[in-house]
Amino acid sequence: MCAPARSETGRIDSVNFSSERRPLRASAWSSLWLLTRRDLKVRYSTSMLGYLWSILDPLLMSLIYWFVFTQVFHRTVGETPYIIFLLTALLPWVWVNGAISDSTRAFLRDVRLVRSIAMPRWIWVGRIICSKGIEFLLSMPVLIVFAIFSGAHIGWGVLLFPVAVVLLAILTLGTGLLISPLVVFFRDLERASKLLLRVLFYASPIIYGASDLPPFAQPLAWLNPLSGIFAMFRAGFFPDQINWHLMAVSAIECVIILIIGALVFRRSIAGVLKEL
Repeated sequence: MCAPARSETGRIDSVNFSSERRPLRASAWSSLWLLTRRDLKVRYSTSMLGYLWSILDPLLMSLIYWFVFTQVFHRTVGETPYIIFLLTALLPWVWVNGAISDSTRAFLRDVRLVRSIAMPRWIWVGRIICSKGIEFLLSMPVLIVFAIFSGAHIGWGVLLFPVAVVLLAILTLGTGLLISPLVVFFRDLERASKLLLRVLFYASPIIYGASDLPPFAQPLAWLNPLSGIFAMFRAGFFPDQINWHLMAVSAIECVIILIIGALVFRRSIAGVLKEL
């Protein structure tokens, strides 16, 4: 048994492999689950609050926007209860933001492991999507508690929730597969992606609904796959947010992004391994 591998930052990885230079014998899916568990353990092993940190950020943002738009200014966007309207988009946004941000360093963070372990390379991106997705699912009790105290009503639209989860996973995986190899060649993309995510936050129907956009900005909602996905997340509480055409377009866009990401990843992975 070899000594635990250290990452580029000097941190000891919590996964022990039988040999750093011996191919990993487990199946791709078991390897994905193994690395996902490793990410979650490493992330919270030195934290007193543990996974609560994953929900404090969207919760604080929701409370700030709720206070600004309901207590300071007269709200003209969204629906009531507004805190639920915010949380149903902010919680999945945290998944998107975290997954894409971490995907920029999917290969650069664990260079030694990427070089030494023989397994499908997409797993290094997939484990990020899965770990952030698990954090998202663990944040659902926050939404449930606020829904109970705010008196929100749940309708049949809640059946669209699992569909939204699947589409969001497809979107983040496709984006991660697209950006992770490119960052190895163009390091400035890491900072550029963070700036683009800030723009995407306000360009996505999070603090407002897609229907709240003025006519000249409506095409932006149709070009943004998050518009239909967030509408699905809100459908259980706000039936007026259901727009079947917008949801269908978002689903098609997610599949297209996944295909493009997979093609770019497949053609560039050999060069990535040489560059590392």
